[in-house]
Order: sequence, then structure tokens, then C-alpha cells
Amino acid sequence: MNAAPSPAPSAPRPSRWRLQRPSPRGQRWLAVLVFLLAAVLILIALWDWNWFKGPVERAVQARTGRALHIGHLDVDLGRTSTIRADAITFANASWSKQATMANADRVEIDVRVWPLLRGSIQLPEVRLTRPDVLLEAAPRKGEAGNWDFLPASDGKSALQLKGLRIDDGRLQYLDALGRTDIRVGVRSGEPTTTAHKRADTAPPLLVKGQGRWQGNPFTLSGGTESPLQLTDSAHPFRIHLDGRAGSTHAVATGTLTNPFALQVFDLQFALSGQDLADLYPLLGIAIPPSPPYALDGRLKRDHNVWRYEGFTGKVGDSDLGGNLQFEVGRDRPRLTATLESRRLDFDDLAGFVGAPPKTGGGETANAEQKAQAAQVAASPRVLPDTPYNLGKLRAMDADVRWKAHRINAPSLPLDDMDAHLLLDDGVLRLDPLNFGVAGGDIRSTIRMDARQPQIATALKASVRGVQLGQLFPDAKLAEQAKGGISGQIDLSGRGNSIAAMLGGSSGDVGVAMGRGHVGNLVMELAGLDITESLKFLFTGDRQIPLRCAFADFGVRDGLMTSRALAVDTTDTIIIGEGTVSLRDERMDLLLKPRPKDKSILVLRSPLRIGGTFKDPSFRPDFKALGLRGAVALALGSIAPPAALLATIETGPGKDANCGGQYAK
Repeated sequence: MNAAPSPAPSAPRPSRWRLQRPSPRGQRWLAVLVFLLAAVLILIALWDWNWFKGPVERAVQARTGRALHIGHLDVDLGRTSTIRADAITFANASWSKQATMANADRVEIDVRVWPLLRGSIQLPEVRLTRPDVLLEAAPRKGEAGNWDFLPASDGKSALQLKGLRIDDGRLQYLDALGRTDIRVGVRSGEPTTTAHKRADTAPPLLVKGQGRWQGNPFTLSGGTESPLQLTDSAHPFRIHLDGRAGSTHAVATGTLTNPFALQVFDLQFALSGQDLADLYPLLGIAIPPSPPYALDGRLKRDHNVWRYEGFTGKVGDSDLGGNLQFEVGRDRPRLTATLESRRLDFDDLAGFVGAPPKTGGGETANAEQKAQAAQVAASPRVLPDTPYNLGKLRAMDADVRWKAHRINAPSLPLDDMDAHLLLDDGVLRLDPLNFGVAGGDIRSTIRMDARQPQIATALKASVRGVQLGQLFPDAKLAEQAKGGISGQIDLSGRGNSIAAMLGGSSGDVGVAMGRGHVGNLVMELAGLDITESLKFLFTGDRQIPLRCAFADFGVRDGLMTSRALAVDTTDTIIIGEGTVSLRDERMDLLLKPRPKDKSILVLRSPLRIGGTFKDPSFRPDFKALGLRGAVALALGSIAPPAALLATIETGPGKDANCGGQYAK
């Protein structure tokens, strides 16, 4: 029996992990891909990116209307690619005398590639080496500066700039019309906080330079946060700048919106200096001279409107706060302000009348004012003769309210102040200018028309309820006087200083006092009653009822001539006459006392008030006094008691007429 044949061995089954040999066709495609990749890499490695200079330059010129020139162009490809350009120049506006607006040794721009596919341009960082940029205002008022070269946008930008680094940059701002030329160096600083040290946060920019602002030399230093979107008008640009122009010092901290346009500010602004008048050539704000000052507040700008809000500080020895608005872009800029002082040192207002503040111990004044005060002290005159600046009075309009709740004036019993200043086309009005004085008030209005070569001034003032006792700084003397003083002043004149205005003024001056009382010591001293004066000086004083007192002067060409002058008490009546020259600052008044009682040892004689405003003299009429003494001596040679008879007054004086307008 034959055995069955064994089955043939089966072919081995192919493993699922074994690679299959590519087909001849696949091998050809793979070779092509490898070749293309190698070619691309070789092309990139050997490609001259300068081929793109022409298209880029033409695109920029079509977009901006300005020529762009690139010396050398190179690109490092990657997920974040770097575009590198050397020797770049960008043309200036056609009206400028300088052909180039900006140039740089090198510009490097990092660009994220994948966001480009979504239409988003993300620039992690831009690096500038030795950039030099000129920002220049147009030569004609109202036209845009050279930085305005891009078409208007809708505010939505696909460009995102994350950081800016500058190495040894220079920036110049030129405004020929405004006589301004600012040149500063700009460079990137080191981050100062942990938050700033993040890789995606740009370092601050540091600036330092100098130049001229409105023709005045100044220096500038400080820093800014690096802008994330320089041309985005909605993006804030933070700054901290410290500037000095002469003695004026300003520190600004805050944000600018669209720093290229310089039209919107929001800054904490500290301002200090030796004289507020120094702001006129810098800012065009006409302010009278002042003592040294220091103010701090919020400075905001919205195009043509500047605001200094909630500022506080000191001017001289006075505190000052409030809100101020300055509007430009008009025929004349306009200042609007509301000011308040809790304590006003009265001599700090001296600049309003062309005089320096006090310079004694504890007083604040600058070096120039101290020199001026020394000249005033050496001068024989009192009225300020410093002329007003007509250009300032015509340079702007103003509407300013100023209230002072308490006034420090050691030589004057002033309480408070309420002033409203209006300036319109060269015509200044103080309406009102009110002071609280010795329990009463002085209410006045002043109009100064500076439209002509000589200022025409009109002053109207009324005095109401000023208490006689409070006029004396000495408490003992104040106890000896009581009564209310009232009056009217109506003067007009021409001149460019206070001295000239009053020296040529005409009008009326009248002052009166109704019923009250005065110390007998004061009256007897005025009449040189030796017995009564010595008695009341050492043993006390009694009060004498005052029926009335009045002084009425007519004024013509600066000469005040008395029309009626009298002080009437139950004890004595004093009748006066004479003149006061506002032009020469001299007085010539004669007071004639007439007692209403009988007193021994009385050597009464007319009292003459003369001399100058600065050095007045009070002296009796020695001729009459000497005659009376001679009679006494003659009688005394006969019988001593008879000598006393020559000094006895019979009281011939009569009551003064207290009726009419002074009886109220």
C-alpha cells in the first residue's frame, strides 16, 4: 500500500510591517519634490531680497505721496520673520525747505507669518538704529504738518505693533510760525518694573534735549512708554517729561492720544517759576507780574481748548486753586477761570498795579522784585509808575472770577475779596472789585480802555459801613473810636500807569462819618491841649460823642481841592481846607480846631498837614502859637495868674452842618 504524498509547503505570508518598494513612478515624484525643496532652499539662501526694493518703494510712494529709498534689503524667514532694511530715507512734504523727513541707518521689523493669512499684521518688535525724524508744522496757519501724509482711516487698523526699540535716535520738532525748534535725543531704556520685563512688553523711551519754545530757550528730559500703536488715535501714549524755560519749570505725567497730532492731552501737570508773567512769551497767556509760584493740577487739551482743572498751589504767600480754560484758534485766545484763595496775602496782588510785593522777613519775592522794591524804597514817590503792557492787554480776552475768603494785610484792615475781571478786545473791566474792610466794604468798578496809545480809566467806588475803631491796628486806640464811615469816589483819567492815571484824573471824592465817638486823647492831641493831653495820657481817657465828620474834594487834572472838610464833636470842631496833588504826591491842608469847652494851658493853633505821601508832616502854625505865647509871657511878667488867662478858650466853635448827603 502506497503512502499518501505530503502537501507542498505554502508560500510565506507577507508581514504587515514590511515596507513596500515604491513604484518607479513614485520614485520619480519623490525625486522631483526633493529637488524642488532643495532648489527652494538654495534659492532662499542665494536670493537677493533687494529685488523687492523697487516694488516696496513704489507702493509707499503711491500710498503716501512721498518718496522712500532703501539702500539694502534682507529677510530672515521663519515663523516670525525679520525684515531688515539699511540706509532708509523718507521724503519730506513738498513745502518744506528740508528734503528729508526721516532717515535711519537700519530698520528691523519682526513679522509673524501665519497671522498674515488671516489679514492680520502682527509686529512683535520694530528696532531702529540711529533714526533721525523731523516733525515740522506747516508754514501757513491752519494747514497740516508734515506728519499728516496717510489717507484718513476709519480708526480700525489691522496693524499690531507690540514693541519699539530705538538706538541713538534724534527727533526734531520745528514750527517757524510759532518760533519753536525742539531737538531731543531718543533711546530705549531698560524696563523698570517686573511687569515691564515680560518679553511682549516694550521698554520705555528716554528723551533728553533742548531748543526754543516761542523763541525762548528751554531744556527737556524724561521718558515715555513705548507706543503700541503710534498712529491709532484711540490709543493712549504715556509720558513723563520735565521741562525748563528760564526760571519756569514744568513736569508733565500722563497720556497723549495720537502723539503725532499732539491734539489731545490728559496730563498731571506741575508748574512753578519765579513770575507768572513769564508764561506770556511761552504760552501766550497774559498774566500780571507775581511773586514765585508753584501749582499742580490736571492739564487737558481737546484740540483748540486747553484746561487746567482742579489745580492747587501757592503764589507768593497766598494759596490759589481753581479751574482754568484757554481757548486758541480764535482771532484772540480767550482765558476763562474760576479762582479761589482761602488766605490771600494782599501784597501778592501788587503786580496788578505795577508794584513789587513786600520783601521783608517771611515775604516771598524773586530777585528782580527785590531789586524793584529797593528802587521803590529809595524813590520819594508812592504811587506805582510802572507802565502797563499794552500788547498784553490787547493780546487775548478773559473772564476771570476770583474770591479770597481771608486777606492778610497787616497795615490794612482788609477782610475778604470778590473780583470779576473781564477783558474784551483791549477793554478791561473789574466789575465788581469788592473788598471787605474793617467790618464794612468797599465796592468798586474799574474800566480801562487800552485800545488807544494812552489807557483811558474810569473808577467808581463806594465805601459803606467801615468801622472807625477797626481802622486802628492798636487795640487801645481802637477802643477810643467808634462809628461807621461811608463815601463815594468817581474818577476818570488817562495814562499807562497808576501814577499817570491818578496824576491826570478828574472827578469827585467824598467821605463822611455819622454819629459815633472818639477818644478825648486823640482830639486833645490834635489840638495841642497840653493840660488835657497829659491828663488823659496818664490818668485815662473819656469818650467824646462825635456828631459828624466829612471831607468833600473836587478833583481836576490830578489836583484835589477841598470843598468841605470838618470834624464836629461835643468837645471840639475842626474845620479844614487845602489841596492834595495826586500828580506831585504832595499835601497842603490846614486844620483849624475850635474847642467847645474851657481849659487852662491851652495852646491851640491851626494844624498844617504837608509834605509828600511818603513823608507827610504834621505841624502847628507856629506863628499863631508864638504870638499867643508872647502874650502869655507879657502878662506873666506882670502877674503870673494873669498869664494863664491867655490860654483859656471860650469855646467859640459852632456845630458843623451835618445835614444833606452826610446825615444818613
